[in-house]
Amino acid sequence: MIGAVRSWLTSIVSVTLILTVVQTLVPEGTLKKITGFTGGLLLLAALLQPVLRADLEGLELDLSAYGGAIEARQAELEAAGKEELAAIIAGRTAAYISDKADALGLEVSVRVETEPGEEGTPLPVSAELEGPYSQDLADWIAGELGIPAERQVWHEGKN
Repeated sequence: MIGAVRSWLTSIVSVTLILTVVQTLVPEGTLKKITGFTGGLLLLAALLQPVLRADLEGLELDLSAYGGAIEARQAELEAAGKEELAAIIAGRTAAYISDKADALGLEVSVRVETEPGEEGTPLPVSAELEGPYSQDLADWIAGELGIPAERQVWHEGKN
């Protein structure tokens, strides 16, 4: 690799020196302009020599591995998004229940569990409440949020 770079730089320096000598020897006028243009093309060819010699036929790009990695990353991001959405829904539902309990004069702490619904959207499916049992609140949770009484767990006296 270093030998190829050394050879390339040597050819550039050689062409530059030869062009300088020729430009010095050529008289002013049209001939000097033609030799300057031709010398520029030769110098450009020397600069582009590594690119011109590149074997592009042997170059193969295997993009299938990248496609699999992209699909895996998309699946990870989708799962993380669903987890985040489930946490947001659980937190807001718990806050909603807490607000209703406050309105009923109860002091409870709430934890809500969610599961994906038919369309994949997380829905609240169970509630765990710490505080005094209230039939009014239990009925409200069942009617308003669709969490039946058998999926409501009350821990009385722990608040």
